[in-house]
Amino acid sequence: MSTNETLCNADFERLRALIYDESGIHLGSEKKTMLEIRLRRRLRSLRLATFAEYCERLFRNAQRGDEIVHLIDVVTTNKTDFFREAGHFDYLVSKALPDLAARSGAHSTLLVWSAGCSTGEEPYTIAMVLSEHAANSPGFRFSVLASDISTEVLAKAQMGIFKAEAVKPVPAAFQRRYFMRSRDRGSDLVRVVPELRELVEFRRINFMDDHFELPRKPEIIFCRNVIIYFDRMTQERLLKKLTAQLAPGGYFFAGHSESLQGMDLPLLAVAPSAYRKRE
Repeated sequence: MSTNETLCNADFERLRALIYDESGIHLGSEKKTMLEIRLRRRLRSLRLATFAEYCERLFRNAQRGDEIVHLIDVVTTNKTDFFREAGHFDYLVSKALPDLAARSGAHSTLLVWSAGCSTGEEPYTIAMVLSEHAANSPGFRFSVLASDISTEVLAKAQMGIFKAEAVKPVPAAFQRRYFMRSRDRGSDLVRVVPELRELVEFRRINFMDDHFELPRKPEIIFCRNVIIYFDRMTQERLLKKLTAQLAPGGYFFAGHSESLQGMDLPLLAVAPSAYRKRE
């Protein structure tokens, strides 16, 4: 493909409308260059010469579902870290878990949903924190459901392989307990231990779907730094769907930069960007 090839405004408008309809992600006009740059790799893999050819193929194909998945992979930005916004995990252990245990009984299995899990740092952090809690709480059981719209990041998350640099925010004792070093002395990769990986189920979920088909209502939902990619109307519509899934009295954690103020949601603020669902 020629390096001079550009994405024309008409094709950009068609693509961003499709992306919005399929994923809820709003691409402003300033994102045109970003989309152009990221799509080039997809064109190369399809051996297409121009963006016009790509759009022709995408919009003329009635069975385009597979390609839409690839298109969403192209536009999603996946920035995450282990123990990101660590105060949420402190609140989870010190306040939320004791409250849930007192109301539901010690022998129920807690379900935590990491919604928008990206490459897996968040759900693995949750699994580590809950494993530590379980070690000191006889009868406590849990499972973690981790979802994302991007098949590409879900594949990486399921592998549980990270650069050693990425796990630096993880406490040293947790690193020793929950990560394996490569046998290759020159490698800078580590892998989540199988026992922890088995506690996390990864699944592709599109927030724009009418039904998420969860195994049951989770007691805790982490949906952090996700809604910033949506416009206000889509944010509120999504949050209503998510909180409808949340068990009564359950906890919802949003990103510190995300405001739920002014939205008609069944949530009570209990800590910075942490909420409890009304019963």
